[in-house]
Amino acid sequence: MLTTDGSSAGPIEAVLFDFGGVFTESPFLAAHEAGEELGIDVDVAFDLCFGSYHVDSDHPWHRLERGEMSLEDARAELKRMAIAQGYDVDPIDFLMRLAREDHQRQPIIERALAIKAGGMRTACVTNNVMEFGDGWRSMVPVDDLFDAVVDSCVAGVRKPDPRIYRLALDAVDVDAEAAVFLDDHPANVAAAEALGMRGIVVGRDRLAAFDELERLLSAGE
Repeated sequence: MLTTDGSSAGPIEAVLFDFGGVFTESPFLAAHEAGEELGIDVDVAFDLCFGSYHVDSDHPWHRLERGEMSLEDARAELKRMAIAQGYDVDPIDFLMRLAREDHQRQPIIERALAIKAGGMRTACVTNNVMEFGDGWRSMVPVDDLFDAVVDSCVAGVRKPDPRIYRLALDAVDVDAEAAVFLDDHPANVAAAEALGMRGIVVGRDRLAAFDELERLLSAGE
């Protein structure tokens, strides 16, 4: 098959999935919606919760995802930062809307299971929070979906740091050029592509991203 720049690419042997924004609605969408409801500029609402997510920094949310802070301490720091900017809000509350009914999750689970059943190696590469571990794992059949899980708060490294992708590639024993990565944040996809992976940015219609994935997998057969 050919890549977008016209060069040849080998067959895909593994699919690496983000969790939030793929198997759930995007947490970034949740922050934007919360901002709209509270009358806060959506970009400000995003920054209050996640900081500059396209980089890895010492922002409390980034430290939380690397397992360097407890949720309680990070939440307190995020609230202090919001107050300093004139907003009396709890940014963690922005994410609570992710618990609402999600009509796309079950079809996505079924399609991901079918991809794995077809012989594809799979991994979950997630920026996540230690205290959310039981919660997110209860949403999907983790052991059936993934050959490996690389969780930022356990690994001590988070996307878009290239090290987390290498951990996942090593876990499923494939080269970057033989893998495709799905994520709802463009910077995370760009970081994977910089290593040689093919990338798919997942939008609001997550099933459309699986359409794109399945076309890519079919083209490589």
